[in-house]
Amino acid sequence: MSPRCFSRSRVLPPGMTDRTRAHVFVTGRVQGVFYRATTRDQARERGVDGWVKNLDDGRVEAVFEGPEDAVAAMVEWCHEGSDRARVEDVEVEYGEPEGLDGFEIRR
Repeated sequence: MSPRCFSRSRVLPPGMTDRTRAHVFVTGRVQGVFYRATTRDQARERGVDGWVKNLDDGRVEAVFEGPEDAVAAMVEWCHEGSDRARVEDVEVEYGEPEGLDGFEIRR
């Protein structure tokens, strides 16, 4: 079964929604343009857990965990990024959440 396939017949406690995980790599002018800080702020507003960091090759890497719709919104947001960013490509891989709590900028 692929990571995005699961049974909708499972019973969840009241108030719980299905959670997912997205591991994202963003290419373009995404360092030095407040991409990480804005990603953190957007994730916190949406109730998404995870982290974001700069990579040595100029990309930004991020992990988002949370309700499917909120994670999908974060992945979509990554295509635009901060006001000064110029996103060229977004690679995303979905998987099972690992239980992250809160959202942080990693160094």
